[in-house]
Amino acid sequence: MSTTSLPTAGARAKARLSYNRFRAFLVACAVRPEARLWLVIQFAILHAVLWTFILINLKAAQDVHMDVAEAWGWGQKFLWGYGKHPPLSGWVAGLWFRALPAADWATYALAMTTVSVGMVICWLIALRVVDARRAFLVVVMIALYPIFNFKGFKYNPDLLQLVTLPLLVLAYLNAFEKRSWQSGILLGLAGALALMTKYWVLTMIGAIGLAALIHPDRLRFLSSPAPWVAIATMVAAMIPHLVWLADAHFVPLTYAGDTYSLQDKAQLHQLVAGYVLHNFALLALPVALAALAMALVPPWGRLLQATPSRIVTRAWARGANAGVNVSQALNVWIVQVIVAVGPPLGALAFSIYMKTDWGISLFFLVPLALVAIPTLRVQSAALFNIAAIWLVLSAATLAASPWIAAREMAANAGNAQIYGARSELARELTQAWHTRFGSRWAVVAGTMEQIQPLVLYSPDHPSALLPLEAWDSGLTSRDDARKYGFIGVFDPTDDRLPKFERWVSDVAPNAERIVMTTRRFTGGKAGPSMSWNIYFAPPGK
Repeated sequence: MSTTSLPTAGARAKARLSYNRFRAFLVACAVRPEARLWLVIQFAILHAVLWTFILINLKAAQDVHMDVAEAWGWGQKFLWGYGKHPPLSGWVAGLWFRALPAADWATYALAMTTVSVGMVICWLIALRVVDARRAFLVVVMIALYPIFNFKGFKYNPDLLQLVTLPLLVLAYLNAFEKRSWQSGILLGLAGALALMTKYWVLTMIGAIGLAALIHPDRLRFLSSPAPWVAIATMVAAMIPHLVWLADAHFVPLTYAGDTYSLQDKAQLHQLVAGYVLHNFALLALPVALAALAMALVPPWGRLLQATPSRIVTRAWARGANAGVNVSQALNVWIVQVIVAVGPPLGALAFSIYMKTDWGISLFFLVPLALVAIPTLRVQSAALFNIAAIWLVLSAATLAASPWIAAREMAANAGNAQIYGARSELARELTQAWHTRFGSRWAVVAGTMEQIQPLVLYSPDHPSALLPLEAWDSGLTSRDDARKYGFIGVFDPTDDRLPKFERWVSDVAPNAERIVMTTRRFTGGKAGPSMSWNIYFAPPGK
């Protein structure tokens, strides 16, 4: 007869004591000036490591996204622009892959490192607005925001804005507080860095400008040297890129205008509504979990110390006592409202297509904007609760990630766009080129979605040439295609195929034409087969 011993009262008391000590230690680290920075950095590193492994498991049967492969290709040459975007995302990728191999895991590590650096900067912003206790709550809320975990799997200019835009806001809050010419230089450099990421950041720069004009302390700021030095510094720092932009005939701007203009008003309304709903749905998770973390602290459910009607009238008076710098909080509230409302209204007014990914960079201030409400109660126990929620969810996702990946693969087994074997195609084409010509494969031509992964996965890492696009990356040219030869890769179902066929005939009339089919096997299961029209153009003589 077997017996199962139950924990004694002493053992339970000891476990509870250990739990209370750890909770107290975490809260102490979050608020002590000498410990809180290291706590946040260690938290960000742990977040990056956990979610890198999660993404490796979730994406095991997939090639990297074409945006990631494109950034890798840009990073092979440090130019002042890459056709459709400014250069910073390419520069960062270039530096990253100087140290790490061109492998899937390294791209996910880059993405998670990017968002984790953004998390630390968001914490630095929060310290200028709220006390250390609230600031730690903000950074964990951001870690729970899907943009900073599973939705942030692809490194591209949109994701890099989660570093450069928080830097811009941090520099603005610093300049607004200090109003010195030195802070103006930092603000100008931050603005230039953001613009070198993507022109979309003009929305945030405009929001900051409007916040400076709306804020009650605007005269003190505008009469200081900070804003004017910032403008001069930003313009001066942008001169090399502006020269490149003029030499490129402003193609990135015309590309954006041609690609994202819509005349169908009904479709436009649907797209804008989808953009708004998508981004607010993503924000619901961290907000709801933070509310749960605070609601678990007795007295349960009393999250606010005042009714909503009294919040505004008492905010300024209660701000200092609540650990909130209401003047800086007002800057955050104004900026967040403008960037949340302005772009959708602008899209409707100017008939601009709104991609849901454009919202990635515009809502990182929402957790801080909520936590900065002076009448919100944030007790120490809530910090442990929110950190525990993050850890449990991350660990559970890591444990379940192989099962999730298998379920997704079963549900989308025939989707070649997700599970197509472009990496296998890259290796087969490299071998075929070496067999035919005995030299390095230097140029691949086609459309972005088809050829960018080949640039990353081929051992030769050929440069991408997009002959059907109005813009050029600057990494190679049509003259290079004639001199070194190229492989053309094109989807036979793409209606642009006749145009590409004519281009191949003009550049390489003796090109060899074949059809290749590839398929990936993952865990013993076959992915969808994909076929391409392939064109082998020999090197020129």
